[in-house]
Amino acid sequence: MRIRTQLLSAALVALVTSPAGAQSLTPYQKLGRDLLRELVETNTEFSNGSTTKAAALLAARFRAAGFPAADISIVGPDTGKDAKNKNLIVRFRGRGARKAILLIGHLDVVEARRADWVLDPFTLNEKDGHFYGRGTLDMKNGVASWVAAFLRMKEEHFVPAGDYILALTAGEEGGGDGYVGMDWLVAHHRDLIAKDVGYVLNADAGGGELRDDKPVSMDVQAAEKVFQTYHLTVTNKGGHSSQPEKDNAIYRLSAALGRLGAYEFPYQLNGVTRQYFARSAELNTGALAAEMRAMSVGDSPDTVLAGRLAARSPYYNAQLRTTCVATMIDGGHAVNALPQRVTATVNCRILPGVEAVTVERTLRSVVADTAVKITLADTAVASPPSILPTAVDSVIRSVTASIWGALPVVPDMETGATDGLFLRNAGLPVYGVSGYFADPNKPDDNRAHGLNERISVKGFYDQIEFTYRLLKAL
Repeated sequence: MRIRTQLLSAALVALVTSPAGAQSLTPYQKLGRDLLRELVETNTEFSNGSTTKAAALLAARFRAAGFPAADISIVGPDTGKDAKNKNLIVRFRGRGARKAILLIGHLDVVEARRADWVLDPFTLNEKDGHFYGRGTLDMKNGVASWVAAFLRMKEEHFVPAGDYILALTAGEEGGGDGYVGMDWLVAHHRDLIAKDVGYVLNADAGGGELRDDKPVSMDVQAAEKVFQTYHLTVTNKGGHSSQPEKDNAIYRLSAALGRLGAYEFPYQLNGVTRQYFARSAELNTGALAAEMRAMSVGDSPDTVLAGRLAARSPYYNAQLRTTCVATMIDGGHAVNALPQRVTATVNCRILPGVEAVTVERTLRSVVADTAVKITLADTAVASPPSILPTAVDSVIRSVTASIWGALPVVPDMETGATDGLFLRNAGLPVYGVSGYFADPNKPDDNRAHGLNERISVKGFYDQIEFTYRLLKAL
């Protein structure tokens, strides 16, 4: 899940479905588009959809392509809604000349309210050079690229040096109790996903960067922030709304959230973010390059320069500090009654190396009100950084150059969270690699989790070609 910005473009109001240029597609591009359509038009929300259905559709394609039934597994919990949200595991047999490589992505998507969208989120629409639909960016484009590469290589009778294992999971977006996807696989089916595996490639992270619509770097995710959510709750005796009192639960929690909204965690750097800014400085000029260069040296960042850099975009800000933001609120029980309870959900993305208990202590200090009860909504799981091997770096660099020309490979810290953390904690190095290019400073280039999610049509076709060439080269 790559989270940088989420904004709605007013220009979407006039959109209509139009598969322009479909007749000029290569067979491989058509396969990629058909896969993306099938995935987007299969609702895989936890509440109303089913990753099991998506897994079954893809499994049928793999069987038709000649993959042995024994190498295709649909597995997951078998009770309640969890039975609708299972995982697909496919093994592509190689020559045994290297350890297996695990390829991961997730089938589930964040909830999408149809009433809020300009277009149906579960119909793939093509317009003005973009594909629109829930999951186009996070991350059914990546899933389609893995699947298309497997099917193309199988059709060509290509045999890789070692096995590839494809794991397409449920629950990455936190549906239900979340214990249905990669965490469940690690606990119950490590034999399917981790046997003889050397490392993991994650299509839900990394990817190319654009500046002025031109490719400037290929980012490889080597670290990610830690996901931690809190509930902030205020309770009150309530009463009749015709006789309001000063001690109102909604007002009290609102004041606490106001203090939290005004607070900014201190700037901090780690080995991955230092490398990111050092290499990114070489790709920019002027004040931006100077600010990035300053961020890459020393143990602690210059707060003035860091502030300038953070102000340039939410993405740079998230690279430089832990963030906590209110994402949901629920309160009151009747229009004519004083609120007896109000709860806010606050989601934190914690920098690697920062203890969750330290963040909680900071929240309590900032809220500064003992009437606001702060409780954990989940348990933070650290995700140790992975150092990219020279050999893998070289292959990524070479394949990137074959499509976009020579570009630097830049280590990147994912500001969101991915399934990679479960595998890193299981002892496997994970590298976020995606062939999709976007500009981190353009709001409309990243609508993951937001309204009218979309990706560039050309960017998607480049992505599936990159993925195919990468797997053959490895």
